[in-house]
Amino acid sequence: MRCPYCQSEDTQVKDSRPAEDGAAIRRRRVCPDCGGRFTTFERVQLRDLVVMKKSGRRTPFDRDKLERSLGIALRKRPVQPEQIEQLVSRIVRQLESLGETEIPSSTVGDFIMKALKSVDEVAYVRYASVYKDFRHTGDFARFLGAEGLSEGGLDDESGPR
Repeated sequence: MRCPYCQSEDTQVKDSRPAEDGAAIRRRRVCPDCGGRFTTFERVQLRDLVVMKKSGRRTPFDRDKLERSLGIALRKRPVQPEQIEQLVSRIVRQLESLGETEIPSSTVGDFIMKALKSVDEVAYVRYASVYKDFRHTGDFARFLGAEGLSEGGLDDESGPR
């Protein structure tokens, strides 16, 4: 594993332990050249996934991008980082279990929406506003009505304004 600080290719594992309920291994590493310490995670990857964009472009699936997207939607919400990591792992497993290597971006978005709806309605609507490309307040109202979410219920969840 290459050191992220000095790019040395000779790093040492100091500690390994299970993570994500046994779905990954967390390793603490140290670089003998610069003394830098960092953490890596090792996970099972069933297949290399490729995301097919609406434009027709194909890009490799990026777990970190998925985690960032969820993190943005869940920012300042009562959700722990461990829960976000569990959501990411669950979505990746669902994508891998489809049995396809090329997955439409809409499928990825739908899995994210479903996962967010089960965890936090405010984050769900935040993500939907970008994913569904809301342009006006009426877009929110129509979405909330179609999804059976009450505007009052969302105000109750979001706390004081």
